[in-house]
Amino acid sequence: MRRLSALPQLAVLAALLALLAACGRTPVQQQEAYVFGTRVEVLVVAAEPEAARSAIAAVLREFDRLHRAYHAWQPSELTALNQAIAAGQAHTVTPELAAFIREAQALAARGDHLFDPGIGRLIALWGFQSDEFKAQLPDPAALAAWRKAQPSIADLRVEGTTVRSRKREVALDFGGYLKGVALDRAATLLRQQGVTNALINIGGNILALGSKEGRKWRVGIQHPRQPGPLATLELDDGEAIGTSGDYQRFFELDGQRYAHLLDPRSGAPAAHTQALTVVIPGGARAGTLSDAASKPLFIAGPHDWQDAARRLGITQAIRIDADGRIAVTAALHRRLNFLGPAPDLDIVP
Repeated sequence: MRRLSALPQLAVLAALLALLAACGRTPVQQQEAYVFGTRVEVLVVAAEPEAARSAIAAVLREFDRLHRAYHAWQPSELTALNQAIAAGQAHTVTPELAAFIREAQALAARGDHLFDPGIGRLIALWGFQSDEFKAQLPDPAALAAWRKAQPSIADLRVEGTTVRSRKREVALDFGGYLKGVALDRAATLLRQQGVTNALINIGGNILALGSKEGRKWRVGIQHPRQPGPLATLELDDGEAIGTSGDYQRFFELDGQRYAHLLDPRSGAPAAHTQALTVVIPGGARAGTLSDAASKPLFIAGPHDWQDAARRLGITQAIRIDADGRIAVTAALHRRLNFLGPAPDLDIVP
């Protein structure tokens, strides 16, 4: 068995940020935590360290609350809803959870349901709903039954705060959505406390506020097969970046890699992509879209990812194929600084 996390991404980012912090005069306050199954970092540039630390603490408290409330396999509001769905019962949820379901349904529809938070049972079948998972394939009969049922978040009906499902096989897992929500929450909390310059990183999902003493925040895009970044990118105020990669959570069996990015059409991991990164312009839901949009583009594959990008309004993306071939949209290519020898790549509209 082999298991990796997104820590290499964070190490690269931290190194870049250390360089930025060292050459500035305004203090940079930084705190780290382990939430959402990954390491998170919050950096704030502010002349008053105590106020900055207080703002960061508020962000980390909100991260912890979201993590506990919507955990997919430990007791939470989400598991209570999933249990009710499995029993064929209507369930009353919080207004927040009802809003999350509605938004996730809309995002799933835009991505042709390649990103679908209703496939929690499939994720569990592959062993990815666990802090430590085993290198073993799902039971074929159970997998066939899931594919026959084809549960989706679209099967849920939300009326006020009451949730019903047409299929008992639906189980929500917000793993591909909640980190983006948390980025947006962090940006809102920081702005409310007067913070205008900050960087929030949740396992490689990043949102930038303002700048570092007039210099844009520079982040690294992790190479999926090598230590260190493939390229660096300067982020504008409010921009968010989201990455899906087959190196973040996976196991290997008989020489084959099985990653946590599952294709709802086949019920199996998408094996044609190593990594895909999107950049989202600043906006109220930039973080949410950065998290949710990278999944359908990753899963769509080499022939369909550009169509998926157009459906979601994504103009800046970079994709690394299973064989290491790189494709990047022209809009993003203009902004990237590739490290090392110039890679062989395709520039697409």
